[in-house]
Amino acid sequence: MFSKPATKPDNRISPAPEINPLTSLASAAETTARNRARPASILAQNLVIEGSVQSDSEVQIDGLVRGDVRVERLTIGETGRVEGQVVAETAEVRGRVAGGISAKQVRLHSTASVEGDITAEQLAIEPGASFEGRSIKLQRPKAAVVPSPSPAPALTATPSA
Repeated sequence: MFSKPATKPDNRISPAPEINPLTSLASAAETTARNRARPASILAQNLVIEGSVQSDSEVQIDGLVRGDVRVERLTIGETGRVEGQVVAETAEVRGRVAGGISAKQVRLHSTASVEGDITAEQLAIEPGASFEGRSIKLQRPKAAVVPSPSPAPALTATPSA
């Protein structure tokens, strides 16, 4: 009495969606940009690394690294320690570094302690930070200057007798 009529499956083929090439290129560019924006790697407070750390993205150290650190962007948390050389584009230090730091931008927060030389284009040190070492201004290499050739001395021929 109250039964539903049986339905037949719809076997019609639906038309393919239209593709706008400009929209497709834009979405492909967005996907590529998202893939490039990688999340930061975090080395936890209870982690000890014996050896070098290397990355082409951001790294946050809250544990201990006994070795050199070479990364794009480095954040050393208040519990973080590095016993080795640091090389980065930017370095923010809230913890301890026993070794040199070389970066375009270095910021020592009030809880930072650095024992070693700092080579940087920009160095910011908050009150309360401890820094024992030398501060060296990082100089960008100047474009090679090619001296213009000086004119060659004129040769004159003298008649011989």
